Amino acid sequence: MRSRILFISGHSEDARHLTHMLRSLPLAMDYAETLHHARTKLQQENYDVVLTEAALPDGNWVDVLHLVRESPRELEVIVTDPQADARFWAEALNLGAYDVLAQPLYEPEVRRILYNACSHSAWERETVAL
Repeated sequence: MRSRILFISGHSEDARHLTHMLRSLPLAMDYAETLHHARTKLQQENYDVVLTEAALPDGNWVDVLHLVRESPRELEVIVTDPQADARFWAEALNLGAYDVLAQPLYEPEVRRILYNACSHSAWERETVAL
């Protein structure tokens, strides 16, 4: 079964680059340009992980955390930011994010973190179902 990722970013070229990085993994990725567009996609589709840029055209990563909490599904949120330092990482994890990825994206790290987040999300759903 393929896990589904929603990538939220105001930069469509990042979505194309990310799709290329994930091509050999059992992951399917959708793209939303804005928080508003992401809300619509989350209502229409089932995702396992949301990968979001920290700054969005109509919000930020904290808004994404709030949006995901409205979902009936357990979703992991991963935040990406060019200024991803230890302080930002600690803040993101304390507020409920699964992890933080620094930009520019480093393919082995992206693949590892997204694959692990999808596996964790699937395990959480199976545990709740039991």
